[in-house]
Amino acid sequence: MARLVVDPITRIEGHLRIEAVVENGVITDAFSSGTMVRGLEIILKGRDPRDAWAFTERVCGVCTTVHALASVRTVEDALNIKVPKNAELIRNLMFCAQMVQDHVIHFYHLHALDWVDVVSALKADPKETSQIAKSISSWPKSSPKYFKEVQDRLKAFVESGQLGIFANGYWGHPAYKLPPAVNLLAVTHYLEMLEWQKELIKIHTIFGGKNPHPNYLVGGVPCSINLNEVNAINMERLNHVKKLIDDAIEIVEKVYLPDLIAIAGFYKDWTKYGGGLKNYLAYGDLPTRSYGEPAHFKFPRGVVLDRNLNEVHEVDPRDQQEIQEYVTHSWYKYSVGDEQSLHPWDGETEFNFTGPKPPFKELNVEGKYSWLKTPRWKGKPMEVGPLARMLVAYASGNKEVQELVNDTLKQLNAPATALFSTLGRTAARGLETKLVVHWMKEFYNDLINNIKNGDMRTFNEEKWNPKTWPEEAQGVGMTEAPRGALAHWIRIKDRKIANYQLIVPSTWNASPRDANNQRSAYEEALIGTPVKDPHKPVEVLRTIHSFDPCLACAVHLYDPQGNHVRRIQIM
Repeated sequence: MARLVVDPITRIEGHLRIEAVVENGVITDAFSSGTMVRGLEIILKGRDPRDAWAFTERVCGVCTTVHALASVRTVEDALNIKVPKNAELIRNLMFCAQMVQDHVIHFYHLHALDWVDVVSALKADPKETSQIAKSISSWPKSSPKYFKEVQDRLKAFVESGQLGIFANGYWGHPAYKLPPAVNLLAVTHYLEMLEWQKELIKIHTIFGGKNPHPNYLVGGVPCSINLNEVNAINMERLNHVKKLIDDAIEIVEKVYLPDLIAIAGFYKDWTKYGGGLKNYLAYGDLPTRSYGEPAHFKFPRGVVLDRNLNEVHEVDPRDQQEIQEYVTHSWYKYSVGDEQSLHPWDGETEFNFTGPKPPFKELNVEGKYSWLKTPRWKGKPMEVGPLARMLVAYASGNKEVQELVNDTLKQLNAPATALFSTLGRTAARGLETKLVVHWMKEFYNDLINNIKNGDMRTFNEEKWNPKTWPEEAQGVGMTEAPRGALAHWIRIKDRKIANYQLIVPSTWNASPRDANNQRSAYEEALIGTPVKDPHKPVEVLRTIHSFDPCLACAVHLYDPQGNHVRRIQIM
């Protein structure tokens, strides 16, 4: 028996440590630790509720707009504010743009290198790569010359001893299965997508002034489009949005999905690993009528229990018996006792760091070992994210989702049970990207039609005035971040924030055990995973990266003299 420690997990957002027990080459137990402290809930107390979005949007440098959206919805819910149709459409467009960009970045730049051997691409025949590329897609950049140019660039990196962005990989690991020609194809598209992803997100700058942290929701937003009139400047910018969406559709359908299916074909054994929990939660989003009508969301709301796709359970985050958070194994304490749980409206964020100080030699997994709290739905651990969204939609009878999932499984010659795996989780992300990029086109067309038809209903500004507020109010705002179910809860008293709590997707997935010793998604998914070389645990990365961890950003640790406690340089 050996204890495997991976710290930090790289190619993620934030600070994550995984400890795993390996027996006879297989993981038999695992522990997930968020090693960074947050505390935004403390920062928000006593502030104006209308400013909460600007703080919470900065939880993360990637999931920016969805945190702002959840936060604004939280206040709107507390104050019974409804937004006009065009505002919902712009929110949907911003949501979709982030999700498409994020998923493509995840596949190529955060997850692909778990499957793709970069150095192996040097052995490829560019003509063979070109033939493969043309056989799976009509993407025009598929000539032998094009792939040879990329190969020469990569060769120059290697010969100079500076692999740059490809440094510190487990190249040559026996777990890699792609032939050199497919590795060259993947590396080429890795570089292409670095260039493309910055184009799509220009939609955020058009509607919200900038990215990251676009400002498109409240308070004199820097939108470059005047929705109250149709003029040449407006249409020029709106037409640019249309072009960016059309380009995204082509990228997703001619590059991302063909690559995903091609690579997955070599790793079908990974449909046996990483399944983990059997429960899935989605709050849903993308309203087609209004946010107050979840029955008409593109992404439905619900819970699937025990992988039963014949039943979807309703979700009500307002029900204080449904969603609870534990701190039994978290570096916090509750006034009611650490074995108890609290609903977010009653949530407490009081630090209680115990055990050895970082850098950790080994976590105290019998006690507290993470800065993440542990959320539960009716006492059950839940997986959230693209797979959860696809399963809830599939089980809800969404024909669009059912047809896409069934067709893809047929292409891979895989059973439906293949979805419950590391590879299934990765495939679900790609399938939902195809859905979202086309939904984005629908929302764009609806917005253009509304503008041309003169539908310019405006927001009720009076309800945003604190003078109209009740003395006390509470609300919850939900959305689906790229990584899964996201919700914020607020309590307002005397027109100030009395309590504010966030449960982010990686809180659901990456949290430590609860008071009943139930594992959360990361820990459970690692059980049964084979590890060929404990010194190069690429298998651990495959499963953890399939969730696309996001534990927030840039926390630096200092000792009392102001020196770094630990500095790690990674590529």
